[in-house]
Amino acid sequence: MKQQALVVDNDFFFVEFLTDLLQQRGYEVLKAYDGKEGIVKLKTCHIDILFVDMVMPKIDGKQLIQYTREKFPDVPFPIVAISGTLIDQLKDVHDIGADFYFTKAPVDIMTTQINRFLDRLEQEPFQTIHDPEFQESVPLFPRQSTAELIAVMDFQEAFFNCIGVGIFIADEDAVIIKANEIGLELLEKSICDVLSCHITTLVPASERPQFVGALKNVARRRSVKQKMVPVWLDTKRIGITISLLKINQESAGWIVVMEDLKPWEV
Repeated sequence: MKQQALVVDNDFFFVEFLTDLLQQRGYEVLKAYDGKEGIVKLKTCHIDILFVDMVMPKIDGKQLIQYTREKFPDVPFPIVAISGTLIDQLKDVHDIGADFYFTKAPVDIMTTQINRFLDRLEQEPFQTIHDPEFQESVPLFPRQSTAELIAVMDFQEAFFNCIGVGIFIADEDAVIIKANEIGLELLEKSICDVLSCHITTLVPASERPQFVGALKNVARRRSVKQKMVPVWLDTKRIGITISLLKINQESAGWIVVMEDLKPWEV
């Protein structure tokens, strides 16, 4: 039986390059073009090796790896992180959680590196490889450009997690694609519990009618910028503010902000 590789990257041409290379090595390849699609494949398919790009829309590579680690604590397959920015994140690269790391490079260089890497995997089980492999090469993108991108991403991530309220972002399919630490603490859940789940699962079944009504309200009535509903989460009274997520003036999903109301009671 052929081994199955899952390749997750929003770059169509890179997915095709890696697919061709892996198929030549005898792998059967599954493809996903964002982290959301990758999670669906992880849930439904047997995977022997996972290749994941770090910078993707919706659910990014870091979230996907975190999800995989939580969902499959005894992961029997190697996780390979690939990105054009990894070389500029060297000091933080081992916090990503992958087993191996590659910087995107010209096709001929990557072909050599990945073939050498796969040769190594075939010779010994990856669990016995104690030095996570980091392949440094000539990056596809200038260092200055990637450094600026990383600075912007780091700032956004810090803001997202330090803002003081719980935040959940759902896409146009009402599927949760991002959650911050405070939101997860309020729900007493992990990222694995909410990522790629329907937005209505954020609240108990008894509270869903008004929650769904608020979602529909902000989606259908353009004059309504946001809608606030109080709900009970077990013994906690939570204020939920729902807004429409817009990208280039087009609806792209919802933003759900949660705040514990108890600290503000007098």
